[in-house]
This record gives sequence, structure tokens and C-alpha cells, in this order.
Amino acid sequence: MDKKRIAILGAGPMGLAVAYQLVLDGHQPVIFEADDRVGGMTAMFDFNGLMIERYYHFHCTSDKDFLQMLQELGIADKMRWVETRMGYWYQGQLQDWGNPLALLKFKGLGLIAKIRYGLHAFLSTKRKDWRPLDGLEATTWIKRWIGKEAFDVLWHRLFEYKFYHFSHNLSAAWIWSRIRRIGRSRYNLFHEKLGHLEGGSSTLLNAMKSYIETHGGEFRLNHCVSEVCIENGEIKGIKVKESFESFDTVISTIPLPYIPKIVPTLPQALLNQYHSIKNIAVVCVIAKLKKSVSNNFWVNINDERMDIPGLVEYSNLRPLEHSIVYVPFYMPAEHPKFSDENNVFIDKVRLYLKMINPELTNDDFIDIRASRYRYAQPICPPQYLTSLPSYKLPIKNLWIADTSYYYPEDRGISESIGFGRKMAIECVSTFLERNSR
Repeated sequence: MDKKRIAILGAGPMGLAVAYQLVLDGHQPVIFEADDRVGGMTAMFDFNGLMIERYYHFHCTSDKDFLQMLQELGIADKMRWVETRMGYWYQGQLQDWGNPLALLKFKGLGLIAKIRYGLHAFLSTKRKDWRPLDGLEATTWIKRWIGKEAFDVLWHRLFEYKFYHFSHNLSAAWIWSRIRRIGRSRYNLFHEKLGHLEGGSSTLLNAMKSYIETHGGEFRLNHCVSEVCIENGEIKGIKVKESFESFDTVISTIPLPYIPKIVPTLPQALLNQYHSIKNIAVVCVIAKLKKSVSNNFWVNINDERMDIPGLVEYSNLRPLEHSIVYVPFYMPAEHPKFSDENNVFIDKVRLYLKMINPELTNDDFIDIRASRYRYAQPICPPQYLTSLPSYKLPIKNLWIADTSYYYPEDRGISESIGFGRKMAIECVSTFLERNSR
């Protein structure tokens, strides 16, 4: 088979997975990335002497595509599994959470509500077929199972401070997949096990980048593609600024809302579909502290004084010299709050952490910073997949996907790897079919 000139847009986990699979199949793709590093939302930065992810990530024992990639790259020995804990901040106190005993002891919820909540969580982890949930609205589905009392205490603020005005039009299948993933991270009813890579996500990112380059792939960092060029219904190449380069195939893995801007000559019906896709933005504050906030990895929050659904104390998963806490503020990018300066969010985090742990003082904050991502997560209403164009477009040799396409699974490194490799295999299969005609 003749080697094709293939451009990949985006060097996040999905783009890297596409490139990895293509070099396995004998191709030499060129990967274009607007950032100065690979990784997308998994990319790392120097946080006052510590290389750490800009946005938190963790791994579950069910992340098969991620674990297979580690095996293939010879870095499976870098995986570390840790027993972690969850907490719930409610009524001004931090309570244990995440297992049947914690649920029974939880203050602020009646016994019947606790039983209904626990049954729903248990059955969700056992469910295998998501299709019956695909057309259901999530809050209605949850309330029907657990009742209004448990929903108001345990779910309402998580929805409101993650999805805002989108809260009441989300797919039950999408929310179910989140419940199941965390539930399947338990090795028994009372213990949760999550994973991290020694050295952080860069251990995986660097290994994938090295493999791709060693086998003929090329990276163009700091290269923001300005246009994908189409002529007579097929790909001709791409432009970076005004410089044109010819390619036989283009595979885009950047967020779908960018597509109308860089592929403006698509049929109007396709452009309308891309325009209709909604996303949540995030301002993620990361703090380095001299002492821990708590002994929990994950803390859900229901407190009218705090406009966050929860926080992650990452150092309770990956052992580090200092405590590292991520506090994400999710919101639609059109919300007025998203235009606030970073210091507004940073000041809130200082206040919130001291509320949860009154022993913390300003002197305990070694460093604190904020990162922003405009398209952090797609909003998935009921029957979401039916609203998306096929990732294999009617334009010859143009493939477009992002994390939306592995719905109902939530965005994640493993899911991006699995879908990216699948798309690359389909792309190669298409080459073979055309060559055999």
C-alpha cells in the first residue's frame, strides 16, 4: 500500500493515539498542535519546581485501553494503585463518603433516602446496557430512583455548579457512565482503588511521542491550523496561517466547536450540526500547600457559600512532598463569571479550603494558580450521538472527532486512546478498500 500524507490536528491523548496506530500500520503522520507541548488537557507544567498536570487525572482498574497502551510501550511498571478515600462536605462538616457504612452514618439524610440512594448506585454499577437510558433526562431518572430528599442533598448542587442552565437536559446514560466508572474502581464494597503513573501523565505522553517520532511520525508544535482545504469534495491539505501544505488525509481531534472556523467550506447542514454542540468551560485552580486539607482524594461539596461541586486533593493519590489540591470551577463560557479575573477564583479557593480545614492559614499556601480551558467537556443531552455528524465525513479523506464520540463514557485518557486507535484503524481500512478497487 502506498504511504499516504496524513495530517493529524491536535496532540491530546486522542490525537496521539491516532498517530500511534498509524505508525504501527506503516504510515508517517504529521501532528499539528497549537500548544507548545503535547497532551491537551493532560499536559503538564512547572508548578514551582513540581511537574504536574494542569488539570487533574486519575485511572481506574477498568481503563483497559490505557492499560494496554502502557503494556505496548513497556511502561506498565510505572503504574501505581492506591487505596483512596472520598468525603462529602455538607452542613458545615466533612463526612466520610463512598461506601455503604459512610452512607448509613451520613448526617442530614433519612434512612429510606439512604437505602434508595445506595440501591441506585449499586444497580448502576451492575448495569451493562446503556441504551435504555439514552433517551432519558438525567435528573428525572435519578429522582425517580432515589427520591427528592436524596437528590436535593446529594445531587442537586453537583448538577447546578457543573452544568448550570444545562442541568435539566442531560442524558441519563451519560451520568450513569460516571457512576459506574467510579463504582467499578472498588475492589470491594468498602474500599476504592485508583491509579496514577509514576512521574505523572508525562510518562505516558513522552513515551507515545517518542514511539511516534522513532517510527517516522512528525510533530509540529506551536502550529495552529487556520484552515482545512477542500476541493471538489476531497481533502487537498491544510493552512497554517497563510502557508499551505498538501495532505491526502486529515484527521481532526480538536474540540468540535473549532470545526466551523477551520473547515468553513463544509456543507451548511454539517456546519449547523457543529454550531449546535454545547460545551462547559473550566477555570481550574491548583494550590500547593504545606499541610493537607483532608485525607480524601475526592470531596463532593454541598454548601451554599461555595460555588463548586467538589475538589480533588491529588497528593492523596500520588505521594508528593506537598499537598496538591485541584479546585475546578465549571460553567458555560458565556456565563458572566467566566470573564472574572483569575484572582477572583484564587481568592475563593483560599477561603473555601480554610473553611473545610480551619487549621490552614495563609502561610500554608506555597503557591496557587489558575488554568482555563474553553471547551473542557461536551454537554450531552438525551440521544446525544444522533446530533453528531459521522466522524467519517462525506468529504473524501476527512475524519473529525473529539471526546464527544465515545458517549456515553465521560471524557478520559483511556477512552480517548481507545477511540483514537479505532478511528485510525478505520482510516487505514478505507485506504485498503480504495486501493483494491
